[in-house]
Amino acid sequence: MVVVAETAATELVDSLGKAGAFPIVEAKLADAADAVKEVKPAAVVITETAQTPEDEQLKALLKVIEARRNVCMPVLARVDGPTLIAIPQALPIAISEPLDRLIACLKSALRVRSQHALVARRTKALDPDSRVAPPADPLEHATILCVGRGRNYPALTTAIGERVGMIGAMSLETAGRCLNTREVDGIAIGDGFSPRLVEGLLTVLGEDVRFRDLPIGVLGRAPVDDNRLANLVRVESDAALLAARLLPYVRLQAYDGWLKRTLKSLDSDGVLDPDTGLLGRDAFWRDLDRAVHQAEDGGSALTVARFAFEDLTDQRCSLDAARLLSRLMRNVDFACREPDGSIIAAFTETDLRNAHVVARRLASILRQTMLSPDIERRTINPTVTLASLKPSDNLSTLAARIGSYPAAVG
Repeated sequence: MVVVAETAATELVDSLGKAGAFPIVEAKLADAADAVKEVKPAAVVITETAQTPEDEQLKALLKVIEARRNVCMPVLARVDGPTLIAIPQALPIAISEPLDRLIACLKSALRVRSQHALVARRTKALDPDSRVAPPADPLEHATILCVGRGRNYPALTTAIGERVGMIGAMSLETAGRCLNTREVDGIAIGDGFSPRLVEGLLTVLGEDVRFRDLPIGVLGRAPVDDNRLANLVRVESDAALLAARLLPYVRLQAYDGWLKRTLKSLDSDGVLDPDTGLLGRDAFWRDLDRAVHQAEDGGSALTVARFAFEDLTDQRCSLDAARLLSRLMRNVDFACREPDGSIIAAFTETDLRNAHVVARRLASILRQTMLSPDIERRTINPTVTLASLKPSDNLSTLAARIGSYPAAVG
């Protein structure tokens, strides 16, 4: 661990040591770049962020950190009051927050580092010349659930919606439904709710292990808190500041989601698409070809469906739809995302009548939970085409009946 401080940070170093960090090297900003090169730390903690991005010493440190991206190295920066951090991707922690929260945040970030190291090892074991190739910026595919209904809520949704995908919820009940059906990378809670309601929501999130590492930003003066939430960000009244401090956590969370999907893809020998969680296109058509032959030999039913999003051109929204369907699909079914953004699903052991029920349920959930990213915020209404396997069908004719073309099947 490298702690960057102009004056001795004895209390912080002691807390890190008690949490298990060893060795811990203290360095001034002028020497921080050399310290990172020599120590090769698991993380960097910067205690002061008064510098500007143009500061030459800060530039040197950031250059060294960037060069070590072969394995994720979290950077935490302590910030004071309304100060914005000068380090673009550092995780900001207010100086007013207790050191226990910094330690919890650091442990959460180090879990992402461990996940990255695992994916890198697994990838290298399969192919020594390969490297983990994450998205250029995970924020491009991130989604934040924005909850609120007070006077600052429009400013909060604007600050967040300009940078990432956003789901709006004006009630805690709606927010709960979104958390159970959608894949979100963070939650921003605006004003308009009593402290008791906000505290209750945080308690529910803290009790569920799925959400304890989820970035959560709270806007308001009420002293709401939950020690189980590692990445809780609190800002009194500035919606833009809350968004700016929350986004680095959301970026790391989105990256963690990509790593988990990549690990599942490696576990399946590359069959799963790490971007969507669905089957890769080649794997899907191979499995469908096999399912066609098995259905013909055994006399069982097989139905395929194509979910087309004709008016949807936004890449982020298309990926979001595919990820949502991957969570809703039955275990006996499989699907893939086509290059045009449509989704092809195969319903095994399912005749046309029952497939209608399944496809209608999936399309209904998409209509109820997804909106287009344009100004009108139109409801996404997929066009569903179904085809059931006939005795005269083969893979190509079955695909043609839903307006699709199979990939080459080896």
